[in-house]
Amino acid sequence: MPIALKSALNSRPPASGLRRALSLSLLAAATLGCCLTHAQTYPAKPIRLVVTFTPGGAPDILARLFSEKAQLGQPVVIDNKPGAGGNIGADAVAKSAGDGYTLVMGTVGTHSINGSLYDKIPYDMVKSFTPVSLIASAPNLLVVNNDLPVKSVPELIAYMKANPNKLSFGSPGTGTSVHVSGELFKSMTGTTMTHIPYKGRQFAIPDLVGGSIQLMFDNMPSALPMAKEGKIRALAQTTAKRSPAAPDIPTMAEFLPGFEATTWFAMFAPANTPRAVIDKLNAEVVRVFKLPEIQERLKTIGLDPVLSSPDELARYQAVEIAKWAKVVKESGARAE
Repeated sequence: MPIALKSALNSRPPASGLRRALSLSLLAAATLGCCLTHAQTYPAKPIRLVVTFTPGGAPDILARLFSEKAQLGQPVVIDNKPGAGGNIGADAVAKSAGDGYTLVMGTVGTHSINGSLYDKIPYDMVKSFTPVSLIASAPNLLVVNNDLPVKSVPELIAYMKANPNKLSFGSPGTGTSVHVSGELFKSMTGTTMTHIPYKGRQFAIPDLVGGSIQLMFDNMPSALPMAKEGKIRALAQTTAKRSPAAPDIPTMAEFLPGFEATTWFAMFAPANTPRAVIDKLNAEVVRVFKLPEIQERLKTIGLDPVLSSPDELARYQAVEIAKWAKVVKESGARAE
C-alpha cells in the first residue's frame, strides 16, 4: 500500500467521530432550514411594538406612524409601558422571545444613557437586544414657564446664579435625554436646580404650564406646538444646528459652546432574533420612514428621519454609550 494512502487511512477519524460530525451537520442544516422557514412565514401573527413612555411623545408618534403604514401582512399593535426612565418597557422586550413578535421603540435613554446613570438596570443595553434600524433624531427644546422673568439663555443663567436652587426642572423620567440635558446644563453653567422626574411628559407639562416646575428640556416634537401656541416660552434647542422646524429659536451652543444633546429613536428586537427576520423588519422600517408624507410630517414637528442598517445602528449605539457615560460622570448625575 502506498505510504500516502496508508497515512490518509490511518488519519481518518473513528466511526463515532464521523457520526458526531454528521449529526452536527444535520443539526446545523435543520436549524438553518427552520430559520429560513420562520423568515418566509414571518409574520404569522400580530407584532407588538412596545413604547417605553406614555402616549403623545416622540417615541409614541414614531411607533404609531409605523403601525399605520407598515405592510407586513399582520397588524403592528402599540403597547405603552412607561416607567423608570423607559427601563420597564425595555426590560419587558429584553425578556421576550427572539422571534420578531415583540419589538421596542428604543430611545437614547433606554439604549445608551441608563446603563451609566442607574446603579443597576434589569437588562443589558447591548447584549439583550438585536438592532433593527435608527429611525429619527431630534433636538430637545429648553422651555420655561411664562411667568419666569427670563427670555434668553443668558438671562436664565444669570437668574439661576442669583437664585441658587430656586428653580425645578421636570422630565418624563430619570435617564431620559430630557433629564440629562438639564444635568449637562447645570454642569456647564455652574448652576443648581432640582430635578423632578415624572411618569411621563403628559404629567410634567401641566406642572410646567402651572408653574409648579419652571423649566424643562422637552423633546421638540412635544414642546414646539405648545411654544407656538404661547403656553410656554422656548429659549433654545439642544442640537448643534438650528432645526428647520424652528429656525428662529437659537441653539444652546450659541451661548454655551460645545453644548449638544441630541435625542434619537431606534427599533430593537430581543437578542437572538434571526437575521432574516431583522432584515425584513429593517426593510419595512426604511420603506415606511422614506415615504414622502411621513418625512414631511416628521420635519414639521422637529424630527429628522435618520435610517440605518442593523450594523450601523449597533456601531452608533456603541459611540453613544461612551459619549453619555462621560456626560453622566462629569455632571455627577445619578438616578434618584
